[in-house]
Amino acid sequence: MKLIQATAGDIPMIQELARRSWENAYAEILSQEQMDYMLSEMYSEKEIGTQLHNPNYHYYLIQDTDHDAYEGFIGYELHYEEKTTKLHRIYLIPESKGKGLGKRALEFLTEKVDESGDSRIILNVNKFNAARNFYEAQGYRVYDEGVFDIGNGFVMDDYLMEFLIHK
Repeated sequence: MKLIQATAGDIPMIQELARRSWENAYAEILSQEQMDYMLSEMYSEKEIGTQLHNPNYHYYLIQDTDHDAYEGFIGYELHYEEKTTKLHRIYLIPESKGKGLGKRALEFLTEKVDESGDSRIILNVNKFNAARNFYEAQGYRVYDEGVFDIGNGFVMDDYLMEFLIHK
């Protein structure tokens, strides 16, 4: 596995990987209308481009070097809060699950966060998303929950999770 820092030229690949992973991860959780809305808002070329211009926001493509294929991505923002990095997104296409790519991507994130001086990683996960179990297996814990209005009559009903880096 290799993590490759994404550039503006990778936006179409990020959009396609997001679409493929969301169709699997959220098919039973969100309506097609909400998925379409969220993908168009969160993964528009403008939105990703803005994030790529933020010096604290980083996207990395997850490459399966055994198969020379891009299988997902991770997007995170250093110094989101004091001493805290926010993992905004980590997605893998369905056929890549179970290969250890997600676990290794989180290990990579922990290294990057530690190097930055932050000591905490936070993320939101949908209350009905099985990914919560994956995060808990990697040492993350639920510290709160929230319902967030995302516009167009839709909300995100999430657990807020954290991982503390012990130095």
